[in-house]
Amino acid sequence: MEGLRVAKADLRVFVHPSQSSNLLPAVRRRLSSLLFKYDELFDGVLLSHEFSIEDDKAIILAGITPFFGVKVKAKLLLFSPKPDLMLEGKVVKIGADSIHAVVLGFASAAILKDDIRDEFKYKEKSEAGAFVSRLHKKHAIKVGSMIRFSVKSVDEELIHINGSLLQPNTGCLRWLCKHQSDDASHDRSKKRHRDAKSDKFDENGDQRQRHKSSKTYSHE
Repeated sequence: MEGLRVAKADLRVFVHPSQSSNLLPAVRRRLSSLLFKYDELFDGVLLSHEFSIEDDKAIILAGITPFFGVKVKAKLLLFSPKPDLMLEGKVVKIGADSIHAVVLGFASAAILKDDIRDEFKYKEKSEAGAFVSRLHKKHAIKVGSMIRFSVKSVDEELIHINGSLLQPNTGCLRWLCKHQSDDASHDRSKKRHRDAKSDKFDENGDQRQRHKSSKTYSHE
């Protein structure tokens, strides 16, 4: 899935003086307080972190409460959804006018009817509705399906994604993976057939050429 990236950063984390004797858990708590929130500094949502304290010397932050800054070298896993990127999510709600999904277990996504290509038709089922392809009856999107969709826009404050299923390589992820695998196998089979045919043609061509040369020699 696109939108995930690893970044290395040199940070200064400010902690309370009362935690100076136990810096490691104090810094971890401060960084963990940023998890699953959008941060402009990182240009994304922090999903996980690893860090090491680079210097045991700290800079005092002037103020009523004198926090001090600790230099940290961190490795961050970030989620940065941008327009046109391809994401994957699990469908949690579906209706005639929209599909709602959750990405990575925390980010909400919505795909409105105008952003669902005409190939998909909404059908009411006994338990719940589903969007079923008019071209491939087994290609269906329902509650619980994993889907691939493209990003239209992102509300970074709410971590909400507006998505689209207009592109041909979007839809039910399970069906897409199987379909692409079948297409790849079919292409390899066609290539082997062409190669075998080409080899046979060359061999026959050589035989015909040798036969013609022998006939000409006898005639002389």
